Amino acid sequence: MEVEERLSEVLSRIRESEKAANRPEHAVGLVAVSKTFGAEAIRPVIAAGQRVFGENRVQEAQAKWPELRNETPDLELHLIGPLQSNKAADAVALFDAIETIDREKIARAVSAEMKRQGRNLRLYVQVNTGLEPQKAGVAPEETVAFVRFCHGELGLNIEGLMCIPPIEENPGPHFALLAKLAAQCGLAKLSMGMSGDFETAIAFGATSVRVGSAIFGAR
Repeated sequence: MEVEERLSEVLSRIRESEKAANRPEHAVGLVAVSKTFGAEAIRPVIAAGQRVFGENRVQEAQAKWPELRNETPDLELHLIGPLQSNKAADAVALFDAIETIDREKIARAVSAEMKRQGRNLRLYVQVNTGLEPQKAGVAPEETVAFVRFCHGELGLNIEGLMCIPPIEENPGPHFALLAKLAAQCGLAKLSMGMSGDFETAIAFGATSVRVGSAIFGAR
């Protein structure tokens, strides 16, 4: 299939999953994950109507998105990979949303840069639902306190939670845990689900899914 057909198929599967979960149509947004793909691979997806994209690395995104945004100004760009504090200024300047706020140092750096640049990004806290040592994210038992800190002390607009379940485990319990934590935090948004499990994520309440290979093909 061409990339436009794969995008259409993913969108159809999202709509079907919404119906199966008795959720309103268009309750779930699609973040097309374009990491490792160049502008020439992304343009057909933009031409097919997709407007929200996700990137893992600030430096990689800087190399392709300014030109793409000049061509199509209404694009929305999400950082879905780990953020280092020394990249906070660049991230705040380039992205519309950061989904990987995962520790106090990053929260403070992003807060300071948004004030300095006069920008108000949409922010998510990443939760390490599987407590994997190699993976970024706040521990589940620390999530409510961390969100409260971000809101109260830093004045950050945390709108939701994000997670990446362990590859070898059933993702359902991880999605259920994230939804429970979001409810405890009073947050409405859940960024969860990727190419292999986004239909399950929708059943557990995802409001956005991050899909790359099912659209762009294998990396």
